[in-house]
Amino acid sequence: MPFSRRLIMILVLLLAGSPLFAQDAPEAAKSVRSMVSGIVSYTRWPALSGPPRLCIFSSSRFTSILGDSSNASLPYLPVIVHTEQEALIARCDGFYFGNEPPALQVELANKYPSKALLLIAEQNAECIIGSAFCLIINNNEVRFAVNLDSLSRSGVRVNPDVLMLARNKKHG
Repeated sequence: MPFSRRLIMILVLLLAGSPLFAQDAPEAAKSVRSMVSGIVSYTRWPALSGPPRLCIFSSSRFTSILGDSSNASLPYLPVIVHTEQEALIARCDGFYFGNEPPALQVELANKYPSKALLLIAEQNAECIIGSAFCLIINNNEVRFAVNLDSLSRSGVRVNPDVLMLARNKKHG
């Protein structure tokens, strides 16, 4: 078989498979949005009236779906931020981190010493320092781990059933 025919066949096969890959991302995105909405829904802030402001870092793979405020059923008000400085100015009640390292997550939380903050991370698989909730995303499967030390220092209260869900499914 000539090289050009093989190249065309490979391209056709790759293009035919691309809709399959395109379907994976929306499923994972929907799962992440559902997971984050659930965590926020079962979280209580001591002095908050109305929905919490959730700062979503633009480094997240799911910024567009988490920040889509056209869906009236969101339990939070999304605020897209690009830098740590923007996050500080936004005065949010929680943060959703994308590629920000755990050390930065801790540093940012420490800049709000007397404020209750919910911290959720997308890229903190070990979940030892930093965010209280760490999403574990593998293909279309979205699970979460809980850092009880961070959660206890956060100032927010989370329904124990959410914590048991993470524990019963071995972080997911």
